[in-house]
Formats: sequence, C-alpha cells, structure tokens
Amino acid sequence: MRQPSVNARRVAAASVTLVVAAGVAACGPKDSGAQGAGGGSQPHKGGTLTVLNAQPQENFDPARLYTSGGGNVPSLVFRTLTTRNRENGAAGAKVVPDLATDTGRPDKDATVWTYTLKAGLKYEDGTPITSADIKYGIERSFAPELSGGAPYLRDWLVGAAGYQGPYKDKKGLSAIETPDSRTIVFHLDKPEGEFPYLATQTQFTPVPRSKDTGTKYEEHPLSSGPYKVVSNENDGEHLVLARNPHWSAATDAERKAYPDRIDVRSGLDSSVIDQRLSASQGADAAAVTTDTNLGPAELAKVSGDKELAARVGTGHFGYTNYIAFNPKVKPFDDIRVRQAISYAIDRSSVVNAAGGSALAEPATTFLPNQKSFGYTPYDLFPAGPSGDPAKAKELLAQAGYKSGLTVTLTHSNAKDFETSPEIATAIQDALKKAGITVRLQGLEDNDYKAKIHDVGTEPGFFLAHWGADWPSGGPFLAPIFDGRQIVKDGANFNTGLLNDKSVNTEIDSINKLTDLDAAARRWGALDKKIGEQALTVPLFHPVYKRLYGKDVKNIVISDWTGVLDISQIAVK
Repeated sequence: MRQPSVNARRVAAASVTLVVAAGVAACGPKDSGAQGAGGGSQPHKGGTLTVLNAQPQENFDPARLYTSGGGNVPSLVFRTLTTRNRENGAAGAKVVPDLATDTGRPDKDATVWTYTLKAGLKYEDGTPITSADIKYGIERSFAPELSGGAPYLRDWLVGAAGYQGPYKDKKGLSAIETPDSRTIVFHLDKPEGEFPYLATQTQFTPVPRSKDTGTKYEEHPLSSGPYKVVSNENDGEHLVLARNPHWSAATDAERKAYPDRIDVRSGLDSSVIDQRLSASQGADAAAVTTDTNLGPAELAKVSGDKELAARVGTGHFGYTNYIAFNPKVKPFDDIRVRQAISYAIDRSSVVNAAGGSALAEPATTFLPNQKSFGYTPYDLFPAGPSGDPAKAKELLAQAGYKSGLTVTLTHSNAKDFETSPEIATAIQDALKKAGITVRLQGLEDNDYKAKIHDVGTEPGFFLAHWGADWPSGGPFLAPIFDGRQIVKDGANFNTGLLNDKSVNTEIDSINKLTDLDAAARRWGALDKKIGEQALTVPLFHPVYKRLYGKDVKNIVISDWTGVLDISQIAVK
C-alpha cells in the first residue's frame, strides 16, 4: 500500500483503502476480545450498525477502489476470489478462499494460477456468479475512466501493459481464461507466489457485463456479498446497505453479517466522531468508526474512564515510520554519516512525540514486527532507547566531521504525529547531542509529498512512512528497495534510490515461492541485509486505538487491517 494520503494517525487503514491507504504489528489486539462489548452474551442477528467516518467512501466501484484484503465497508458488498481471514491478531493475517474453493492452484513456476468458484454463488438479483464475470470485472479496472485500483495486474498479467479496458478493446485480456463458468486461469509475466494476496483486491469482484453502467456503476453496484447498496449520496458521504437476500452463509465462512442494516455517515470531524462514540446516545450506541483513531489527547481522556477504556479496540497494521536518506546528496553519500544519525536517534523521545507508547512502538527493523512479514529482530546500530551520541560523534569524526555538521530535515506540516513537526523536533533535539545541527524544513503536505516523491527534487534527509498492500514483506520491501521500481518521471518511492543487483535478484527469487512461510523468512533476512546499508532509520510502528459504541459486540481486529472488522460486528 502506498503512503496514506491524509492525517495518517487518524485515517490510515480506513478501509484500508490506500488509504490509500488506507489503513498496524507484533501482538495483535491487546484490549479487545472476541465478545467485545456486551459481556459474554452471544452475538445475534438484527438491528442497524452505524458507521461514523471522517472520509467518505468515495468511488464505490470495485474497479476504482484500492483496498487491502478487500477493504472494510467494500467487503460487505464485494466478494473476491480470496479474502483476509477474519480473526483476531496474527491469525487474521492469513489469506483464505472467498468466492473460490481454495487460495489458488499454481503451476510449478507460479506463472499460471487456476481458481474454481464455489457452487451456488449468486448476485443480489438471484442470477449466478460466473468466472466470466470475474474476468470482466478485472478487465474494466483497466479502463482509464475507472482508474484508482491497485496497479499490480497491469504489471503481472501477460500482455496487459497497454490494455485500455473493455470499452475500447472488446477482445479482452487473453491472459485470463475462463474454460467454463466456474474456472478462471491467470497467466503471469513472471512468477508471483503471492498472487493469492492480490486476489483479495476488489478488482477481482465479479461484474456482469450486462449490468455494467460504466462510471455510474458505483451508484448501485451489483452485490456479491451479504449486503446490497440501498442508497449512495454525495459520492459515499452517506451510504446505506441492507441485506442481500441471495447471499448464502453456506458459501461464505468469513462474513458474519449480523446487522440487518449498515448506515455509513461520513464527512464528520474526528473530534465529533469521538464525542458521539463516547456518549453512545441513541443510534450512536450501536456505532463504530472505520477511519478515526484516538489521538494522544483523546486517549488520555478515555484512559481515565473505566467504562470508556473498555470500549477501545487496539490494532496493529503493517506500517513503519522512518527517516529516509538520499545518498546522492552530501553528506549522506557517506555511509558513516547515515550510521551516525542511526546511532544518535532517541527513539523514546520520538515515540513520545508520536503520542506515547500506547500509540507507537519503537522500531529498529524496516519490516513491521509481525510474523507474516517475516519480521526478524535486529538492531544494526544498537544505541538503546535514548540513542548513543558518543558513538555518533565517533563515526562523524571518521567521516571528517570532527566538529559536527549541519543538515536539513524535510517534513510535513500536517498534524499527523508521523511526518509532522513533533517528530522532526524530537529528531532535531536528539541529533544536537551528537553535534549535528538540524535545520527543519516544514512543508505543506501536498508540497512535501511532491518534493520527496520526485527523483529530481528529493532531499537528502526527510521523514517518510510506508504501509503494506497485504501482510507480507513483498509489497513492503520491493517498492522501497527494488532498483527497477525507481520512477524518474513520476511518483518514486525508492527513497534511497537503491539499485543493488543482489537485492533485485533476491526479490525475484522470493517472489517465486508459493510457500508463504518460507517466503516470509527470506523477506526477513533481506530486510536485515538492506538495513546494513543504512538507507533508512526505522523510528516506530503506529498502534491504532478506536472507540466503539456501548451496544457493539463481537469485536475482531486482525493484524491484516489493524481496525475493527465490521463484517464481524453485532449490535444489541
């Protein structure tokens, strides 16, 4: 997943749309259990679940959504070939079948993937779901007018790079075959052992050609999930979902679909959302949020109230906040300078600036501290929680800066507690102890993003963050460290401009593996190898804390999304 677009502390992992992000690591939920609110009573069907959000659920078309694991609200309407396992913590970071009978059958090279659809699948109008519908759903995601979804299929499918979608090219993609109504076969340009993860994206949602209304499809997409769209006002600002009478739990082991109705209201101020969830009056008693996290001030208030504290879900999502170096810019072309800064960082002060230990966990690895990513503990520049300014000074002297040096740190002025002034100031204070004077360059968020993602303007020293499209080391390490993904005429995310043949080769080798546990171990080892080049300084992994209403139960928070899974929630 690319970097979250707005106020990442509050918005990241919203549907986990790229959220585009949207929208955490090591131990899964800490203070939420499978029963959630309501004590030990069993969840039951019925009632209306209200969702209070800051960001509207825009572009409610499976072709245009960029989600992780199918998203949160979207996955109530759109089913895909595979989906995320709807369980707490680490168990929820696994990919499982959805419309398909299994997670896919690869050939020996992992360049051909075959899926068989379950029997008895139907849309909201009672018509059967076919493999041709999934093929067409994918093809329409290539149409320029329906852009916005994940880009992988264009890169992975044979001959798909220049395809413009079925509105301009009715022949379709020859790389996708449908030999019968329940079988679909994908032919890939190169081995991709993680194809089952990609098949969770909403582009794999079935769309019948006869019901496609182009750019208007988002107003009433045909449901394959437990809920159908009743109304969609102001491009997702108010979205109402009701039961799909033709959805069958017998074909869907993941979505519980307890409420009769889902009422999604967006465009709300984050403080208003927290106030309404806290008060839990009227319909808000059965309300949750899928995009608003508690900030430091709100969390302090909630922590002092036993009843409210019991209504906070804690989650972790694959996400790392870090310092990025551009080694093409002096003095960061000298690895000893980069190492010195790595030693000088006071992570305890950075964590405090990010909201404290309840909202941030210190990081010494680039990969998030979750097993599915291949997390391998290491600390290549051990300096304890408060840094080692003496070691930093020693390295600076070796690099020819015995009297210290002055550098500029670029950051965003957005109040996100991640790349914002609070974090930059904490770094400035820590480096001062090592003889490094840090000048802060704060930019408005759009200017900041434009500057750091352009190879021509990328600064030498800046704050950055990254979240994963799915819980694996692949979409985490490759975009940042694969030299073939350096983009010179567009948005570049390889911040260290690394183009190391051995790294690129290892990425290709791991991508061939269909044993995801074996792949995870390799990703962990590669993370450590790259870390030796000191192209980044991992700072912390965020922790997500969200309030929910007093009548909400069956809280499930997986390490895939880090947020409440509304497909599991029941209300009184």
